[in-house]
Amino acid sequence: MSSSNSYSSLIVVVWYSLLFYYTTIPRFTTLAVTASESSSIKLEAQALGNSGWWEWDGYTKNMFDHCKWPGIYCNDAGSVTDISPPSTFNLAGKLEKFNFSSFPNLVRLDLSGNGLNESIPHQIGALSKLTYLNLSSNVLKGELPVSLTALTGLLELSISQNQISGSIPPKIGNLKNLVTLDLSNNRLVGPIPPSIGHISNLTLLDLSRNRLDGLIPPEVGLLTKLIRISVRSNSIQGSIPPEIGNLKNLTELDFSFNQLIGSIPSSLGHLTNLVSLSLARNVINFSLNQASPLSKLRYLDVSQNKLSGPIPSNIINWSNLEYLDLSRNKLSGPIPYKIRDWSNLDYLDLSQNKLSGPIPSDIKNWSNLKQLDLSRNKLSGPIPSNIRNWSNLKQLDLSQNKLSGPIPTDIGNCPYLFRLNLSNNYLNSSIPPQLNCSNLEYLDLSRNKLNGPIPTDIGNCPYLLTLILSNNYLNGSIPPQLGNRTSTSIRDLEVLDLFYNKLSGNIPPSLKYIYVLDLSYNALEGGIPKDFEYERYAASFVGNKGLCGNTNPTYFPSCSPTSPPPKRRNKSVHHIAISLSVTILLTTLILGFWYHSRLKMKKTQPQQTLAKHGDIFSIWNYDGTIAYEDIIEATEDFDIRYCIGTGGYGSVYKAQLPTGKVVALKKLHRLEGEEPTYDKSFRNEARVLSQIRHRNIVKLYGFCLHRRCMFLVYEYMERGSLFLVLRNEVEAMELDWTKRVNLVKDIANALSYMHHDCSPVVIHRDISSSNILLNSKLDACVSDFGTARLLDPASSNQTVIAGTYGYVAPELAFTMVVNEKCDVYSFGIVALETLMGRHPGELLQSLTSASTQNIMLNDVLDTRLQAPTRGVVARDVVLVATLAFACLHSDPKSRLTMLRVSQEFLASRYSLAKSLQKISLSQLMIKIPYLID
Repeated sequence: MSSSNSYSSLIVVVWYSLLFYYTTIPRFTTLAVTASESSSIKLEAQALGNSGWWEWDGYTKNMFDHCKWPGIYCNDAGSVTDISPPSTFNLAGKLEKFNFSSFPNLVRLDLSGNGLNESIPHQIGALSKLTYLNLSSNVLKGELPVSLTALTGLLELSISQNQISGSIPPKIGNLKNLVTLDLSNNRLVGPIPPSIGHISNLTLLDLSRNRLDGLIPPEVGLLTKLIRISVRSNSIQGSIPPEIGNLKNLTELDFSFNQLIGSIPSSLGHLTNLVSLSLARNVINFSLNQASPLSKLRYLDVSQNKLSGPIPSNIINWSNLEYLDLSRNKLSGPIPYKIRDWSNLDYLDLSQNKLSGPIPSDIKNWSNLKQLDLSRNKLSGPIPSNIRNWSNLKQLDLSQNKLSGPIPTDIGNCPYLFRLNLSNNYLNSSIPPQLNCSNLEYLDLSRNKLNGPIPTDIGNCPYLLTLILSNNYLNGSIPPQLGNRTSTSIRDLEVLDLFYNKLSGNIPPSLKYIYVLDLSYNALEGGIPKDFEYERYAASFVGNKGLCGNTNPTYFPSCSPTSPPPKRRNKSVHHIAISLSVTILLTTLILGFWYHSRLKMKKTQPQQTLAKHGDIFSIWNYDGTIAYEDIIEATEDFDIRYCIGTGGYGSVYKAQLPTGKVVALKKLHRLEGEEPTYDKSFRNEARVLSQIRHRNIVKLYGFCLHRRCMFLVYEYMERGSLFLVLRNEVEAMELDWTKRVNLVKDIANALSYMHHDCSPVVIHRDISSSNILLNSKLDACVSDFGTARLLDPASSNQTVIAGTYGYVAPELAFTMVVNEKCDVYSFGIVALETLMGRHPGELLQSLTSASTQNIMLNDVLDTRLQAPTRGVVARDVVLVATLAFACLHSDPKSRLTMLRVSQEFLASRYSLAKSLQKISLSQLMIKIPYLID
C-alpha cells in the first residue's frame, strides 16, 4: 500500500516538475528575447538620433517614436528596415556620424540627392540584409570601399553622379544577385573587372561618363539577362568582343565616345531584340550590311567613325527605325531611294559625309520626321517639292551642298518648323513670300544666288530670333517690319545678317533693337540713324558708299544739311575711259614691281629648298609663301563651299592641310582690306594672339599679311559659337547643366589669365556668346581679339566704344575709359545667357520693377533642360547665377574681379542652404555668401 503511495507521489512530483518547466522556463526565455529586441531597437533609435539628420526639426525629442520620423520605415517589431530621408534634409558632412552596424534588419538605404560630400565609410559592409542601396546625385569622393562587395544580398546598387575615384573593385562579381548596377558619372579609372561576368542576374549595367580604360572584357558576354549596357564617354580601347552577340535580351547598347577601333563583329546581328545602338565617336569600321538582321532596331548612332562606301540598298530592312545618325563619316554615293518607306522615322542625320546625287523626290511617308540634317555633303538637284508631306518637321538643314533651283513654296506647309538652314548652295529665284513662319526661330538662306526683295511677311514671324540672308543678290529696301515687330510677335529679332547683297534705300530706324546687325556691302544710302552712330556699329555699315553720318566722320562722310546725301557717280563714257587708262597704267607698274621683286628674291633666297608642307607653327618663317600654297589648294582658292561663317570682319573658312590637320581661316576680303578699321582690327588680333597662350583662348597658328590675301589661321572649333549652339534645339539639349557650368568656368579662367597673368593686361572689349567657340568636347575658348587692347598703366586708357550691343558695360557710354571691369560685365551677361538659353536683356530690365523682385531662379533657367533639383549640379547652377549678378553691378568698382570669379569656381566648400526651387533672384543679388556657406 505504502509502495503504491510512494510511486503515486513520485508521479505527481514528476508531473509538476514537467509542468513548471514547460510553462515557466519559456516565459523567462520570451522575456529575455523581448528584452534583447528592445535593446536592439533602442540602439537603432539612438543611432538615428546621433546621426544629426533629424535633430534640426525636433524629431530627436521623441527618441523611441523614430518609426514615425520622415524617411524611416520599420517592420511590425519596430526594427528599421528602410531609411530614405527626403533630399531636402541636406545631409552634407554628416555621413561619418551614421552607425551602420546598428541596423541589422535594414533592407533599403536611399541617401540620394542629399549633398553628401565625404567618402563612403567602410562600415557600410555591415548591412548584411541590404537589397537596395542608392547614393546617387551627391558629392561623394574617395574610392569605392572593398566592403561593398560583401553586400551579397544587393539587388540594386546606384552610386551615379558623384566624384568617386579609383577603380572598380576586382571582386565586384561577388554581388551575384545584382539586377541593376549604376556607377555612371564619376571619376572611376582603370579597366572593367572581368569578374563582372559573374553577376548573372544583371539586367542594367551603366558605367558611362567615367575615365575607364582598357578593353571590354569578353566575360560581359556571360550576362545573358542584360537588357541595357552603357560605357559611353570613357577611354575604352580595343575592339568590341564578339561575345557581345550572346546578349540576346539586349535592347540598348551604347559604346559611344570611347577609343574603340576595328570592325563591328558580325555577331552583332544576333541581337534581334536590340532597339538602340550607339557607337558614335570611335574609330570603328562598320559595314552597314552586317546590321541587316536587326529588323527591330529603332535607334542607331554610329556617327564620327570611319564608315565608307555607299549606304546599302538593303537598309530597307530597318523599317522600324525612329532615330538614325550616320553623320561625320566618309559615306559616298546617293541616298537610297527606298528610305522613303521609313514611316516611323523621327530623326535622320546624314551630315558631313560625301553623299552625292539628288535628295529622293518621292518621299511621302516621312510624316513623323521631326529633324532632318543632310548638310555638308555633295547633294545636287532641287529640294523636293513634296516637302509638304513632312508635316511634323521641326528642323531642316540642307546647307553646304550643291542644291539648285528655287526654294519650294511647299515648305510653307510645315507648321512646326522652327529651324531652317539652306545656306551655302546654289539656290536661285526669290524667297517665297508664302513662307510659313508661325514657329520659325532660325532662318539661314545665306550664300546662295537668291534675288528679288526680302518678303515683308518675314518681319511678322512671331518667334523669329535669327535671320541670315547674306551673300546673295537680294535687292530692294529693307522691310521696316524686321525691327517693328507686330503685336502678335512673341520675341524680338536678335540677329539680322544682310551682308553682301544689292539692297538699297535707307536704314530703317526700327533695327536699333537688334543685338547683332550686319548690313555691310550693299547699296544703302542716306543718313545713318542716330542710334547707330557709334564705333561699335561701324562694321555693320561699311561698304555702303551712299551712307553718311554726323557723329562718326572717321568711318562715314558727314551728312550736309543743305546738300543731298552722297550717291554713286554716274558711269559716263568719259569716266570709263579715264578709269581704263588708269587701270592699264597701274597694271603695268604692278607687273614691273612684281618682276623686279622676284629677281631680288632669287638673289637673296637661300640655296636650301624648303619643304612645301611644313609644320604650321613654323611655316610663317618664309614670308608666308609655303602656307599660302597649301591653304589655297585646301580651300580651292577660298571657294564659298569651304566658308563656315562670317565674323565681325572677314569670312571664316574650314581647311584640311596636307598634313591632315584641320584649321579655321579668317580671311579679310579685298574690299574689307581697303577699310582702315578692318585692317587695324585684323593686325591687332594677330598681334594680341601672338603674345598670349591659354587652353581656353583660341590658338592662333599663324597668319599671312600679303597684300593680295590676308588671313589668320586658328585651331578649328568643331561646335561653332556658343550663340548658335544655344539657339539650336538639339545642341542646346546636349549642352546640359554640367557642361554649361564648365564652359562658364572656362571663360572665367581665360579672362582671369588675360587680366591677372598677362603683362601688359589684355582687355578683350567684345566678350559675347558669338565670340565664345566650342570644340568637339564642348570646351569653351574665347575668340575674336580684333578690338582687344593692351592696358597701359601710364595712360588714361580712354578709347572709343567697342563691343557687341547688349554686352557692353553701361559706363563706357559716359567715361570712354576701358579697364578689366568692362570684360567682367560682359562675362556676367554671357554667364546668364548660358543658364537661360537666351540673352538676359529683358530679364535685367524687368528686375528694376518692384513687381518682379520675387522672380525665382528656377523660372528663368533654360526650359529645354529639366531644372536641377538637388546635389552638386543645382549648387553649381546657383553659384554661376550668383557670380553673374555680382559681375553686373552698375558700379564697376563693386563688380568682382575675374580672378575672384575663377577662385570661387575652384572652391569646394559651398553647399546649398535651401532647394533651388526656393531661391529668388533678389536673394542672389544681395551678396555671394547669402545662400552658400
